[in-house]
Amino acid sequence: MTTASSGQALPTASRPQRLTTGTVVAVVTALLICLPIISVVWLALFPSENIWPHLYATVLPGYLFNTFLLMAGVATGTLAIGVTTAWVVTHYEFTGRNLFVWALLLPFAVPAYVIAFIYTDLLEYSGPLQSSLRHLFGWQTSADYYFPSIRSLGGAICMMVLVLYPYVYLLARAAFIEQSASLLEAARVLGQPRRKGFMTISLPLARPAIAVGVAMALMETLNDFGTVDYFAVRTLTSGLYDVWLNMDNLGGGAQIASLLLIFVFTLFGLERISRAHQKQFQPSSSRFSRVERPRVHGLKNAALFFCCAMPVLLGFLIPAVVLLNYSITNFTESWTPDFRETTLNSLLLSLTAATIATFLGIFLAYSSRINKSGTLRLCTRLASTGYALPGAVLAIGILVPLASFDNTVDAFFRRHFEFSTGLILSGTVVALILAYVVRFLAVAFGSVESSLDKITPSMDLAARSLGQSSSRMLWRVHLPLMRSGIITAMLVVFVDCMKELPATLVLRPFNFDTLATHVYQFASDELIEESALAALLIVLTGLIPVILLSKTLDRSQSVTKK
Repeated sequence: MTTASSGQALPTASRPQRLTTGTVVAVVTALLICLPIISVVWLALFPSENIWPHLYATVLPGYLFNTFLLMAGVATGTLAIGVTTAWVVTHYEFTGRNLFVWALLLPFAVPAYVIAFIYTDLLEYSGPLQSSLRHLFGWQTSADYYFPSIRSLGGAICMMVLVLYPYVYLLARAAFIEQSASLLEAARVLGQPRRKGFMTISLPLARPAIAVGVAMALMETLNDFGTVDYFAVRTLTSGLYDVWLNMDNLGGGAQIASLLLIFVFTLFGLERISRAHQKQFQPSSSRFSRVERPRVHGLKNAALFFCCAMPVLLGFLIPAVVLLNYSITNFTESWTPDFRETTLNSLLLSLTAATIATFLGIFLAYSSRINKSGTLRLCTRLASTGYALPGAVLAIGILVPLASFDNTVDAFFRRHFEFSTGLILSGTVVALILAYVVRFLAVAFGSVESSLDKITPSMDLAARSLGQSSSRMLWRVHLPLMRSGIITAMLVVFVDCMKELPATLVLRPFNFDTLATHVYQFASDELIEESALAALLIVLTGLIPVILLSKTLDRSQSVTKK
């Protein structure tokens, strides 16, 4: 047997391992992820009633125009806030900087539809702000003054920017931290001011990471339904629900969904291209020094503090205070048996979906590690595309095949046994769990794969040389070493499931609510205060990934300082 000392890998580890079970599971998982896409495209091409010409002549141009404006506004806002705050906390020392490093991630915890409901209640005509202004200045009606309407396209852009800019901030700051200080020092030696170094060196180097952050924010924008529906902004997402549910035309909804898919996969492709160009060569470790942050004073100190404080104040503190106040005030009315049942529904659904997604993520990541076949690699990549699917598209893509399956089984039993099976999969929690797993499997897979990649291949070689099988090696070697990554994957998927709204609204069984649908229904009926407790629970749950992200940033910065 060839030994490790001869400079070659052990034959048992160097040959591709034909793990039939892993390949089969990967293929089935990839087909499961692709099923909603195939269903939507098929239904869009072959609808029972083709209303595409009618849509094109009436509402479709407006849907497209509003969607373009919404995406452009969100991209501009998240880019401006995310990049600016990331640069400020990385390269300057000012009052409150250590707090803002992690506090700027807090709006991650607030879903866009929750913040939309809160600010509508605060800023509408009968809200406390306009009421105070009328009392202060003696205005009698809305004709006496001008106040911008929160329920508008501009309002929707502002709400989404406030909760989505952390995507850009997180990746931009990570990119700035990884950049060598020697590059900026060389620019200053050549007479370039710090601002010019940012524009000519730091920003171009961070551009791939920033592009990925903007793409992720825009994918979430396309997925949003609660905000645009509440603000009556006619986008492709709200139009899909309108055509599908209000006009009772599933084929027309699928045709609009196919347009959403074009938007999504365009963004997905741009994100992949940016990620492909994200590798950069840095100077040697001896020259990779920490960026020296100059201490600022006076007006500049106040300006930097204000720059970082406003996103945190508007995106998290004000919504959190309002929700806490409403929750305490209306706790007796909100804390009912129905509410406790709704909370339990959310917890059990999210926990089940997180467990299944994490298990599949472990299986796919480990199979890819020990089997380098092209088929397995392709399947794992396909299994990672589910996160790009908006919830509205996912709902159609899952409901159609499940309903077809239920109808086929029911017809068979009626014909041969004179017995109706009813709904087996569609209209049950199975459909919801399937939707959650399809959409968030990529999150679990990414976290698990990242942890697995950190385990040196020599551990595999050692286990193989001791006669361990693939399954025993996973159980006794890899899983203990991957514990933190597995826990992170489960927590993040759990939180994402708790917040998910568009697919849940359509796929949930009758008389079955989650915290997200509970908030949406009460807020849509202008009962913001009654929905506050559920919204507060969602926000508190959303703080879990924020804490994890903050710790990740702290570890990456400590490594950079060494």
